[in-house]
Amino acid sequence: MNYIFPHTIENCVGEKIIFERIVQTPEGDRVEVKAFCQPGCGPIMHTHLKQDEGLTVISGKMGYQVLGEEPKYAGPGDSVEFKRGVAHRFWAAGETPLHCSGWMQPVNTSVFFLSSIYAAQNKSGSGRPETFDAAYLMTRYASEYAMVEMPLFVKKVVVPITYQLGRMLGKYKHFENAPEPIH
Repeated sequence: MNYIFPHTIENCVGEKIIFERIVQTPEGDRVEVKAFCQPGCGPIMHTHLKQDEGLTVISGKMGYQVLGEEPKYAGPGDSVEFKRGVAHRFWAAGETPLHCSGWMQPVNTSVFFLSSIYAAQNKSGSGRPETFDAAYLMTRYASEYAMVEMPLFVKKVVVPITYQLGRMLGKYKHFENAPEPIH
């Protein structure tokens, strides 16, 4: 999919990302972003299997956690990096919104995937993405992204059944031009 930058996405639970530009570097494409979270908001524990991610706090207080570790905190000017394959989460830990600059590298399908997740959250009206869209995204892009706190039964049984049911019911027409996953 082709996006015009800057490309802004916002979900119904207090998160906003502005994909500012894609920059070519010797290590590959890098998407530069601005991220905003309302107090207490931020993405759930997740893993980018094919990308590194970095965030620098511009204003507010960021709580962040790597799976299995205690939460840590960062303030204005502090930077945090999450290597590919490392489960992590972050959130606005203070009483004011969190504003960060950041990047993801390589870009791969990140702009599409995050845009689709936010759209699915908006469709459901909650932090939990609409069921069929979530099943599609988690199945198609399983080689790139993982929701690590999801129960194994849901991952291995519920999601595949929901995905197949969605295919039979024609629920995925809006994903016709979805980019190929990175394997």
